[in-house]
Amino acid sequence: MHIVMAGQGQFFWERHGFVVAYLFLFMVGMLRGQGTYWLARVVTEQTLRRTRPTEGWKAGVHRWLSGDGVARGRSSIQRWGLVTIPLAYLTVGFQTLVLAAAGMLRIAWPVFTLVQIPGALAWAAIYSTIGFALWGATIAALAGEPLALAALVATVVVVGTTLAVRRRRRNGAAAAAAKRGAPLP
Repeated sequence: MHIVMAGQGQFFWERHGFVVAYLFLFMVGMLRGQGTYWLARVVTEQTLRRTRPTEGWKAGVHRWLSGDGVARGRSSIQRWGLVTIPLAYLTVGFQTLVLAAAGMLRIAWPVFTLVQIPGALAWAAIYSTIGFALWGATIAALAGEPLALAALVATVVVVGTTLAVRRRRRNGAAAAAAKRGAPLP
């Protein structure tokens, strides 16, 4: 992934050094974590407790915050404790769910911020070293290699199909259970 300034042909960190790139990414990790935490905390307070929207973006946020993904993040924090927060920075996708769950659980802001720091430091280290190198290599391979592009498309199709089949099965099982009057699985 190239972050190129106008007229420059270098990566951001090649011009400014690793330390600047690392600190920049650390701040991005911290700000993203704080933003997710506060958004979930405020929206949870306002949306889940005071409203029951049925359509529009508010209904979408309400469904997401009361959905299975955030519930898994919340149960993970409850089961494993605050160590879940920094460890979530080492995952893709689950990180947002855990950070939102921390906001939903109303973990005290100073405590959340302190336990977030090691995760943001690790995330910055990964992306300022291996992460961007891996993205750059992937993009370069895709730019000149038709087989790499085919492999990427195939991976996206397999993952998308798997998720669609799982969702359809889950929705079918829930509809069948509702018809029988049985509790949801």
